[in-house]
Amino acid sequence: MPRQPQRLPRRALQTVPLVGSVLLLGALLPGETAAVSTSQQELEAVKHCTPNLDQGAEVFHTCAMCHGRDGGGTVDGMVPRIAGQHASVLRKQLIDYRYDRRWDPRMESIAGRHDLPAAQAIADVTAYVNQLDQEPHIGTGDGSLVQQGAASYAQQCRACHGVAAQGDSAHAIPRLAGQHYEYLRRQIYDAVDGRRPSFSSAHIRLLARLDHDDIQAVADYLSRLGSGAGLPP
Repeated sequence: MPRQPQRLPRRALQTVPLVGSVLLLGALLPGETAAVSTSQQELEAVKHCTPNLDQGAEVFHTCAMCHGRDGGGTVDGMVPRIAGQHASVLRKQLIDYRYDRRWDPRMESIAGRHDLPAAQAIADVTAYVNQLDQEPHIGTGDGSLVQQGAASYAQQCRACHGVAAQGDSAHAIPRLAGQHYEYLRRQIYDAVDGRRPSFSSAHIRLLARLDHDDIQAVADYLSRLGSGAGLPP
């Protein structure tokens, strides 16, 4: 699949070969250590806010311009489905965008302090998005590798993400079921190629075990879980 130009993490780098890909690892620089500490402090502040869903709905008007009024994203996977995602996952991602721990020009702008001026705004909008429950229209693969995807998911991913890929709110593990196929596929490649600096090295090593067909298979399988597409026999 076409890959985006690689943007290297802002850290001291060490290259480690992983199943035909290169994982970029290294110790954080002093400035990055301070940024991580600050981001953790803000994340803790968000956790201690009491969400206001009415205020969250107001903030979501900005999000809806890309993610849609139902939070369903786009079937081509350029914009992910966020409706129903755990609030703990959503707030962690917003904080990561805010502190350069995850990269996307559009989201880095939205996660800034103009639209989300304080911890309360993040708590409000993530709680609102979590309770969106419209029937999703999900982009899927061609279905030819779904059984392979089910087996790969069971072996590599189920222990953390759950039997039904429902994730875990308490541990900020994302729900993967019903996410767009192309989005899932791209995120796996981005993680292994070093474009998701907030991913742990252990998680990246696990993803790097997947070959091309495995990635397609797992992404297609997950996109069909909990969506109207269903699983082929």
